[in-house]
Amino acid sequence: MIMASRDFQFHIVDVFGESRYSGNQLAVVLNAGRLRTVEMQRIAREFNFSESTFVTSKQEHPTGSFDVRIFTPKRELPFAGHPTLGTAWVIQQFIIARKTPNVSLNLKVGEIPVTFRYDKRGSPEILWMKQNEPEFGKVEFAVDAISAVLGIDTDEIDSNFPVQEVSTGIPFIIVPLKTLKSLKRCRIDRPKYFEIIMKAEAKSILVFSPEAYKKTSDLGVRVFTEYYGIPEDPATGSGNGCLAAYLCKQKYYGKSTVKVTVDQGYEIGRPSKLYLKATGKGGKIGVFVGGKVFAVAQGTLSI
Repeated sequence: MIMASRDFQFHIVDVFGESRYSGNQLAVVLNAGRLRTVEMQRIAREFNFSESTFVTSKQEHPTGSFDVRIFTPKRELPFAGHPTLGTAWVIQQFIIARKTPNVSLNLKVGEIPVTFRYDKRGSPEILWMKQNEPEFGKVEFAVDAISAVLGIDTDEIDSNFPVQEVSTGIPFIIVPLKTLKSLKRCRIDRPKYFEIIMKAEAKSILVFSPEAYKKTSDLGVRVFTEYYGIPEDPATGSGNGCLAAYLCKQKYYGKSTVKVTVDQGYEIGRPSKLYLKATGKGGKIGVFVGGKVFAVAQGTLSI
């Protein structure tokens, strides 16, 4: 098929799932340098996934990196986790089209490298992204205010650890809960949510419990980010990177090294699995988030 000058190839993938039709959906538009920002935003709204990405460079730079922009249905983001992994996978499969150890994306927060682990057949099995050095907010959040936002009791929040803002490129409010039951009970009070986030840098809330949905995992997570047009996100690589940094800094497991598996998305019918690694050394914390990517569809987008 001959494509018109205003037609663009796109791919839909599922990221952080254990199989196709799970995890977080992502649309990746290729050769998007000809698109205006307003057109990218309209396309992201049309797909209406948590995020859509636009690869604006036709080929890799001499450094081996690619220019990419990320949009939610409402606005552009400087960084997001599942779009980073999913876009790197699409680039490896359809632009580079050969086995490569890594792909780097040039995002608003800087260059983010993604490393590939291949199976015996040479297909990508798990992708790992190295996130930026975490920054920890100094704002203290009142437990009663946070519990009111989440619709739970104050004693369901684990008082042994702080409610804290963390960012590895985009900030999240991290809330430690005591049980999976409390995690499942969370229901966002929208007016109280917007009241909280208007006073904070972070616009997203990540709650986690020391119990997971599946016995093979370590933690259960939910992420609420209505500000970006996403009431609840099924799998959040950026947020879980912040969580990994938080677990490391707070020595949640009694040490400054973290290696855990996270369940997310179960409450909205998109079960997801994320792999987190973090190590504190010399006053710095290295954060890595990994997961699988599955191809779902491809097609042509007409503008």
